[in-house]
Amino acid sequence: MSKKAWLYVVFFALLFGGFYVFLYATIDTSQSRLPVLSNVKPFEFVRQDSVTVTQKDVSGKVYISEFFFTTCPGICPKMNANMKKLYEILNGEKDFMILSHTVDPANDSVARLKYYADSLGADIKNWWFLTGTKQNLYKSARESYIVDDPKNNAENINDEFLHTQFFALVDKKGRVRGVYDGLRKNEMEKLVNDAKELLKEKT
Repeated sequence: MSKKAWLYVVFFALLFGGFYVFLYATIDTSQSRLPVLSNVKPFEFVRQDSVTVTQKDVSGKVYISEFFFTTCPGICPKMNANMKKLYEILNGEKDFMILSHTVDPANDSVARLKYYADSLGADIKNWWFLTGTKQNLYKSARESYIVDDPKNNAENINDEFLHTQFFALVDKKGRVRGVYDGLRKNEMEKLVNDAKELLKEKT
């Protein structure tokens, strides 16, 4: 090969090498490719130890949000059996939490939520059972976590009853990055993998 040909080879090798170095440098590999579906709006609820918590208390945490009620005879026991499995897998992650909201605050008192939480072996450090006004709970489910259709709003909040099997995955910045069917094994496996991915994200 002639000297001129070698120069061309070296030139293009350097050109392509520089391009890939630039490409790698401009791609933030610390951020997950999961889409941002929603932003969690400010909230204020009471957890199972009677302490009031807000969105500031979960800032910097990756958490799963669900909505259930303690007397549910149908899907809720199955949902929380799956949630307990998720909890056991991810419990060792210091920035991981679960927020379980009641949709029946008239009957799910703080004491009842604590009894239910204890029956699941939930550690209050990273698994909260929350209550509040029915209006605020339902608004949070629909507008923040998008686990129920906002169009389901009735004119009178007392005429409503929210019953959803979906879990929302929230990142360290308070953004919903995924919604999963809490009754499906493959969805739960994806949720675990996605949660681990978000735990690696840098804020």
